[in-house]
Amino acid sequence: MSYRFLGRSGLAVAPLAFGGNVFGWTVDEATAFDLLDAFVDAGLNLIDTADVYPRWAPGCTGLESETVIGRWLARGGKRDKVLIATKCGKAAHNPGLSPKAVKRAVDEALTRLHTDVIDLFQAHAFDPDVPQAETLGAFAELIAAGKLRAIGCSNFTAAQLTDALATSARLGLPRYATLQPQYNLVERADYETQLAPVVAKETVGVLPYYALASGFLTGKYRTQADLAGHARGAGAGQYLNARGLAVLAALDTVAARHHATPAQVALAWLMTRPG
Repeated sequence: MSYRFLGRSGLAVAPLAFGGNVFGWTVDEATAFDLLDAFVDAGLNLIDTADVYPRWAPGCTGLESETVIGRWLARGGKRDKVLIATKCGKAAHNPGLSPKAVKRAVDEALTRLHTDVIDLFQAHAFDPDVPQAETLGAFAELIAAGKLRAIGCSNFTAAQLTDALATSARLGLPRYATLQPQYNLVERADYETQLAPVVAKETVGVLPYYALASGFLTGKYRTQADLAGHARGAGAGQYLNARGLAVLAALDTVAARHHATPAQVALAWLMTRPG
């Protein structure tokens, strides 16, 4: 397995991460444990979660994913084999990126995850009500306390990321080592035109979410009838148009040429993109 450093984080990661937003939603705890064991046994190491996964599912609070991962870690033997990435800022019980909210989120995540340090802690969304210097200052204290190893951001615009990096440089505060944007074969424009130049210039690592466009890029959703009865059907359905079907046709062609699946081709393409 080839590992690479994630931006300037100092974290060496395999080129494929496990998105933990399925835990407590479409994946129960026993299956989650099996999947995580298989993930580690395959030589992969980055597990991504948040304090709102999967809040959108009926009956869920949003704390299920971190809790399941924490129970898996508490079982023992795997903590030194994985990097845990989680987030704060969107939780209904603790919203925003104020220093108080950030510190509370970290302490609560450490408890749920049954660990004493979070490898990568991410601001889940930009907070217009809190100066970036205040949020970064809180992160500095948490890093100094040994609770965090590196920080990142998610869903920031190019201007917001640029301002955050400039603030870190100006004030001598920790910088966002990573960005987690939406990026895949059917969602390209915003990342490629706005964010890609910034992350290349600033050596920011990129952890795209919705790598398979809510399952659309697996090729299993090709008609409206295919969406029925699927938890991700609504998300995938937005791509059932001429452009989306053209992307699937191209995936089918390349997959057949390489005796692969459309999902494998979509992920391979993403993993080889600059940044």
